[in-house]
Amino acid sequence: MNVTLTLLALLTGFVTGALFTFLGIPMPAPPELPGVVGIVGIYTGYKTVKYFGAGVDLLSLLGLAG
Repeated sequence: MNVTLTLLALLTGFVTGALFTFLGIPMPAPPELPGVVGIVGIYTGYKTVKYFGAGVDLLSLLGLAG
C-alpha cells in the first residue's frame, strides 16, 4: 500500500468535504458512520473475493459477451 497516495486521498476527501459543507452542497457520500462502514464492507468484500480468485463472468453467463 502506498502511504503517500493514501494520505493524499484522505487530504483530498477532507478538502472536498469541507468545501461542500462551506458551499451548503449535500455531501456526495454517506454522512453517517453506518454508511461509511458499509462502504468499508463493500471494499473488504471486493478484496476478499479477488484474493480467493472467485467470480463469474456475468456477460458470458447472460450470453452478452462478444
